[in-house]
Amino acid sequence: MSGSSYTYDGGSGLAALAFLIVLLPLLLISIFAGYIISSFLLMKIFEKAGVQGKWRAWVPIYNTLVAAKLGDVSPWAYLIVIVGASALSSIPVIGFVFGLVAVAASVAVAWRVGLKFGKDWPLLLLWLIPGIGTLIWLGILAFGSARWNPAIAPAPWANTVAADTTIWDGVPVQPGQQVGGSGYGAPAAPPAAGTTSPPAPGTTPPPPQI
Repeated sequence: MSGSSYTYDGGSGLAALAFLIVLLPLLLISIFAGYIISSFLLMKIFEKAGVQGKWRAWVPIYNTLVAAKLGDVSPWAYLIVIVGASALSSIPVIGFVFGLVAVAASVAVAWRVGLKFGKDWPLLLLWLIPGIGTLIWLGILAFGSARWNPAIAPAPWANTVAADTTIWDGVPVQPGQQVGGSGYGAPAAPPAAGTTSPPAPGTTPPPPQI
C-alpha cells in the first residue's frame, strides 16, 4: 500500500511539474506581449498629448508616472500608493486599503486622460474585462479620431497633495497645474515690474520714455 501511495504521489508531482513547465512559458509570453502592446499604445497617446520622446512610453513604471501627470495626478503620490499597495499586500487590513487606493488612483488617472480625449467615464467600464479591458481602452484613445484637449475643468483633487505640481522636461505642463517654475508647455511668465520685453525680431524698439 505504501508503494502504491508513493507511486500515486509521485505521479501527481510529475503531472504538476509538467503542467508548470507548459504554463510558465505561456504566462511569461502573455506578460511580455501585454507589455509590448500597452507600451506601444501609450506611445501613441503620449504623441497626441505632446510628450516629447517616444522612449518614455517604453520604460516600465516611468511610463505610468508620465500617464499620471497627464491625468493631473502627482507622479510621486501615485508611485507611493502603487509601491505601498504591492509591499503591504500581505497585511490583511492595511494592504486591502492601499489596494483600494491604488485602484482608485489608476481609475482617476484614466478618467482624466479620457476626458482630455473627449471620453466620459462609462468608457472605464472596459477595465472590468480582465486582462484585455485596459488594452482596449488604451487602443480607443490611441487610434481614435479624438484629439487631445487638456483645457477641461480642474480635477476635484486640484488643491490636495494628490495634485500634480512637478515639472519634467519633455512632458507638457497641464492647464491649471500649479508649478514652482517653468517647464515644457508652460505659459511664459510676465515681465517683472519696471522692465520691458525685448522687441520682436525685425521691429524698431520704441524710444525710451523720460
